Amino acid sequence: MNTVTLVDIPRANRAAWLPTVLDIWEASVRATHDFLSEEDIAGLRPLVRSGASAVSTLVLASTGMPVGFMGVEGRKIEMLFLHPAHFGRGTGRALVEHAIQRLHADAVDCNEQNTRALAFYRRMGFAAEARTADDGHGNAFPLLHMRLARQG
Repeated sequence: MNTVTLVDIPRANRAAWLPTVLDIWEASVRATHDFLSEEDIAGLRPLVRSGASAVSTLVLASTGMPVGFMGVEGRKIEMLFLHPAHFGRGTGRALVEHAIQRLHADAVDCNEQNTRALAFYRRMGFAAEARTADDGHGNAFPLLHMRLARQG
């Protein structure tokens, strides 16, 4: 595993980081979201841009270069994406542990069809509490609403 540095990106600096964030998002989505069409990806891109701009906490993961990011709002991980070259190297774990330990996050939504992410969140201690048939934007991509299992 490479050493991962996590950096909070303040809202005032986010515009400069958005191209990098969107590049990571697109590479990740293309590797994991095979249920999305080119039209779907194009339609989601502005939503990701808006979400990354607006989320209260945006954390960039770097191993000397940006390799992932996570957005947290309240106690919920709203977005977490890694460049596929960094899957399985501990970067996602570092981001989620940061969200849980430092930001007190205990919830995440996961595309039901993204089996890799679903398995990852389960390994991190999350369990599905509910399911919706769409993604919150009216797209027919079922979501599992997951909550961190309480310890002790």
